[in-house]
Amino acid sequence: MQRRTSALRGLLTRGSRRLRRPPQSAPSRGLWRRPASVFLLLIIIVDLIGAGLLTLPAAHAEGHGLGFTDALFTSTSALMVCGLAVIDLGADLSLFGQVVVLVLIQVGGIGIMALASLLGVAVLHRFGLRMRLTLQTETRIMQVGDVRGLVRRIILVSLACEAVVALLLAPRLWLVHGEELPDALYLAVFHAISAFNNAGLALYPDSLVRFAADPVMLPAVAIASVIGGLGFPVLLELRRHLHHHRRWSLHAKLTLVTTALLYFGGAAAVTLLEWTNPATLGGMPWWQRVLDGSFHGVMPRSGGFNVVDVGAMNEATLLVIMMLMFVGGGSAGTAGGIKVATLAVIFLVVWAEIRGHPNVHVFGRKLAPEVIRQSLSLLFLSMTVVVASTVLLLSTTPFDLVPVMFEVISASGVVGLSTGITADLPAWAHVLLTVLMLAGRVGPVTFAAALALRERTRRYDFPVSRPIIG
Repeated sequence: MQRRTSALRGLLTRGSRRLRRPPQSAPSRGLWRRPASVFLLLIIIVDLIGAGLLTLPAAHAEGHGLGFTDALFTSTSALMVCGLAVIDLGADLSLFGQVVVLVLIQVGGIGIMALASLLGVAVLHRFGLRMRLTLQTETRIMQVGDVRGLVRRIILVSLACEAVVALLLAPRLWLVHGEELPDALYLAVFHAISAFNNAGLALYPDSLVRFAADPVMLPAVAIASVIGGLGFPVLLELRRHLHHHRRWSLHAKLTLVTTALLYFGGAAAVTLLEWTNPATLGGMPWWQRVLDGSFHGVMPRSGGFNVVDVGAMNEATLLVIMMLMFVGGGSAGTAGGIKVATLAVIFLVVWAEIRGHPNVHVFGRKLAPEVIRQSLSLLFLSMTVVVASTVLLLSTTPFDLVPVMFEVISASGVVGLSTGITADLPAWAHVLLTVLMLAGRVGPVTFAAALALRERTRRYDFPVSRPIIG
């Protein structure tokens, strides 16, 4: 009896200690309450530091200078891994300036993946333990409290992929394209990092036009862009369960299936539409048309490189590319856009409505209503930003609709492709594109996290009503 009493007294004492334990510190609560704002502020600070470094005389090539507006545009394009450029990186920047751009690309690619993943952890942190475990079961990517390990895995995966691509590019640049070995190594590392992070920035004034039809360079760059654009959650699942697709989460399945359809469909559409265009693919051997056309079908998904003159493409081709740029790549990856998972959810909602199903089912799962609302909200806001920016530029610049809308979607989708009007736009338009790049890269991530963190349970509801639709 005394043992039981002592045990009970000890249990009550430990329980009272836990109750008296001081609550979580205010800074920690604030971080998890407003993580999107904190990360956005950090990104803006890094962007301004990069712009400041690019304005230094040491960052310029001899006889060249760089104003703050152009420096900010270049810094934002690198940090947001967009690829639009108002300068020739190889000619206007010194080695120091190019290294600054390279570091910004690396920080931007890894940083945004870490940002998206950490915001996912913040969303898990927002809910109770039971909900956290449920969400982890669905995503299979984030462990509660495993922030340090998450960031470490992101860095290791990124560096490993970039190293493999650089090892493929360096011998080709040295032995085939006549670069000196040190230059070949440097160019290989730069373009490998730019490709994996979907930056689309090159040290050549014509992007990768000089490597058209190269059977090693183009596939290596394209595959690196594809892998980086899948998103870290999907890459981690593939690393763990590559040969066990039944263990893949719903997010991984939606991302991989939609990505495959868009890549093959985009490559086929661009190749066929430009097959007879003498200014792009027309006149080439058939195998070169297939290779270069397929490359341009992959790059709009946020890769940003080009091997033919984009401005000389047919308007039908440009429209297809704009749609691909608007969608982008996978969540928590280096690509921009509204994300392929968002497109998949919207398609599934429409398909369920056409079939008369009250709920949306896919791969044996039912989509949560909040996911559908978030997808529709993100689509509407992204379309609004594109339309408003296009109207503003059309009314204040002498350019036509197609090149202006192409430029806006490329900036907001952080792709980097251009019809050639970027450098000819006025300074204020460069500022607008800078804001679009920042919003397009960080906006969807922070917006989705903000919606998830604001999720509330309403204790009551109103009567159902049905307005007339259509």
